Amino acid sequence: MPVQFIRMLFTSLLLLTLSACALFPHNDPLNINVVGIEPLPGQGLEVRLAVKLRLQNPNETAIDYSGVALDLDVNGKLLASGVSDQQGTIGRFSEAVLVVPVSVSAFAALRQVVGVSERQSLDNLPYTLHGKLAGGLFGTMRFSDSGVLSLPQPLNNEW
Repeated sequence: MPVQFIRMLFTSLLLLTLSACALFPHNDPLNINVVGIEPLPGQGLEVRLAVKLRLQNPNETAIDYSGVALDLDVNGKLLASGVSDQQGTIGRFSEAVLVVPVSVSAFAALRQVVGVSERQSLDNLPYTLHGKLAGGLFGTMRFSDSGVLSLPQPLNNEW
């Protein structure tokens, strides 16, 4: 009798678990792109930047968020990180622009200078942005964006 009870309990739990999974709506991931980076006032040797992110919600339901954190890697090395406690909602099938302040430490800047000097070129520096958009107990969404940066080249005044 205990074996039959355990089988029935196991089968009931399995069916309950499968039906609970069907209750969670299927959401497509957010489309998140870096649309701008602007300087902010810093302190001491620290450089501060405002990273502008465009968040696009391709889902049928609105997404509430209550904070964002991100890390910006350039040339395979961490350059900047930042957090913001901004709160808001991205409506269904709509978009929003979030501005997140990030800090670049003097050590990270020095590490980038050494890495760029090894490359001998400021063109096509690869970057990767990793972050998360907080949205409650199960609503946190992780995101990433990558691409290349082309920094201005010094002018050569050769005639």
